[in-house]
Parts: sequence; structure tokens; C-alpha cells
Amino acid sequence: MSGPFKRRASLKKPVALGLVKSAATRRRSSVTALAPIPQVQQDVPWDLLERCFVPVLFCHASAVVISYTLSVLRIWQVTAFSLFIWFTIVMLGVVLFYHNLKISIVGKAVLITGCDSRIGSALARVLDDLGFTVFAGFQNAVDNPVADELKEESSGRLHILQLDVSSETQILAASLYATAHLPDGADGLWAVIHAASWIALGEIEWIPVEVIRKATDTNFLGATRLMQVMLPLVRRAKGRIVLVTSGLSRVASPVRGVHCALQAALEAEAVCLRQELKPRGVDVIVVAPGEYSSGSSWLTEESIREQAREMWENLMEEQRLEYGEEYFEAAVRSLEKYTKSKDADLSPALRALSDSVIRTFPLQRYTPISRQEKLQAIIASYFPRSVYDIIYS
Repeated sequence: MSGPFKRRASLKKPVALGLVKSAATRRRSSVTALAPIPQVQQDVPWDLLERCFVPVLFCHASAVVISYTLSVLRIWQVTAFSLFIWFTIVMLGVVLFYHNLKISIVGKAVLITGCDSRIGSALARVLDDLGFTVFAGFQNAVDNPVADELKEESSGRLHILQLDVSSETQILAASLYATAHLPDGADGLWAVIHAASWIALGEIEWIPVEVIRKATDTNFLGATRLMQVMLPLVRRAKGRIVLVTSGLSRVASPVRGVHCALQAALEAEAVCLRQELKPRGVDVIVVAPGEYSSGSSWLTEESIREQAREMWENLMEEQRLEYGEEYFEAAVRSLEKYTKSKDADLSPALRALSDSVIRTFPLQRYTPISRQEKLQAIIASYFPRSVYDIIYS
């Protein structure tokens, strides 16, 4: 193949079916999943900037109005800039005070789904270190080296659960287990964190319907059913629901169209659920990490190759002739850059997730993303589509 995509092993070469890794592969992954997380400071504290942006605008508007009113009434000659500086200092002090308030962790329990991934297992370890009782849900908990190592390296407060969010039986069993093992004095679950994700890759025409169904079951239907079952426990504790989505919910991305749609649907559901639960004292928080900021937690080269092979085999002959093997392979290879950062810094995403759990007044949406991803999201959300296409197409 010419161009930037060098010819490698054919995508049609036989590969082990299914998304469950072999024991040897899982053992290698466990080392990555539970390796010490590098504590590198996030480039830009987007959560703090977003929290301060509106108050600063309000201070500016108030300063202009008050300065003009005092001048017209001949009460006091003061510039709008002086008032703006004074108002901003006071307002930022109040905002930072409330921003940094934290809950008491003693006697609180959290449930996390998707601990098979790097970000899920790392979050379970972080919250356990903070003192929470943690129910860590794994899609495959039996004979899973990641689960075994997490249990071995954590305190006795951490419980390993078999929890595939696409299984009604396992969700109900997890609810009963969590109820029976709540810490003393706890009324319910302080937080339910849905971090399970399964990405359907490929152009929409290529993806088999069973793959779309599996992605929908995990990313949307499973998350919805999980919230329905766990909400009585969360409501009793006046806790919070935390949904891990993706920056792709705001940025359209070819070859991941199904995933973009499901993430956008989950965020829209979170907005509605937040309004429904606000009178009952339950917060609903979205954490939308970028693909690099989250350490490429959900994409692996093995899963990309497996899905690509299955897609190619399921295409009709007319579709294969229309797209051609080179175009198909180039589209799939374009995603490989997201699998090359197994040692990427997880701290921005973990900091946002832990803040969503421990802050007394959490933000409604956290975006632990890079400057480039933030700029792309702003252009996609607020500029004409033609401008976005010119820059990023």
C-alpha cells in the first residue's frame, strides 16, 4: 500500500475470534493496567476555567452597570475597570472556596463498571486509596489477572464483582451484593460510576448489526438499566451518578460514527436525568475524556484487527469492489495511533473522575482533554460546519 499506511499483515489473516483476550495477553495487560500512574499535571485545568468563566463575565457586566449608574446619579466617580477588579477578586475567592470543598469519605461506598480497562482499574485503586469502599465490576472477573492483581494490591474494602452491564441478571446480582456489603452506617451507594465501554469501529455501512447491538447494549442500554437498578441505593445516600463518555460526543468522527452517536445519546440522557433527580438531591455528572487524555484506555490493536477482519468478511461482494481493500485497510489503520499510548498519562482523566466523586459541588461536565482536543470541540460546537470541515477534513 502506498502513502502513510505501510503494508502490514493482511486484515483478512485469521485472528482469534472474540474480544476476550487470551490468558497470556491479559497477563501482559494487567501489568499495564495496575502500573503506577504517573502524576503529571494536566496542561490546562479546564474544570476550574469553566467554573470561573461565567462568574468573571457576571463581574464584568455588574461593574459596567454599577459604574455607569453611580456616575449618572453623581454618587461616586469610579471606573468600571476598578469595580471589575474588585468584584473579580471577591467572586473568585468565593468560587475557589466552594470548588475545593470535599465530602467526608468515611463510610461511603462506590460502584465502578468497566474495571477491565486501564482507566476503570486505575480509578478503583485511587478511590480505594482515598478510603472508599469500592465495588469494582469486571466484565470477566473469573480467572482475570487484572482483577486478581487489583484485589491483591488493594485494601479489604475493595470487592471484585462479575458485572457485565449488558446482563440484567448480573446487574441485579451486583445490586444485592452491594446492599449486603455496604459499610456500617451507610444508607446506600455514594456514587455509581459507569466506565464500561465497547467501541464499534468502521464506517456505518460496514458494521454488522450484531456489533451495533453489542455496542448499544454496553454503552447505552446497559448504562440506562444500571442506573435504574442502582438509583434507589444512590438516592438513599443522596449521592451521584458519574457517566464516563468521550470527547467524541461533541465531535463527529468517521469510522467511529456508531460510537459518536451512542456517546451523544448517553450525554443527552444524563442532562434529562440530572433535571429529574435534582429535586431528590442526586447529582448526575459526565466525564468526557479525550482519546489521548484517557490513555487510549478502550482501544487495543487486537480488538481493531478482530473487528476489521469480521467486517471485511461480512461485506457483500459489491461493497468490497466499491470500497476496495486498500481504502478499507487505510480507514482501519487510521485508528492505530490510539493504540500506541499504553503508557500515556492517565492522571487528567483520573483527577476529573475522583473530583466528580469527592467534591461537595462537582461540575456537571468534566473535560480532561488536551488543548488541541478542546479547540476542536469548540470549533465543532460553535462555528459553522463548513469552517470545521475546512480545518479538520
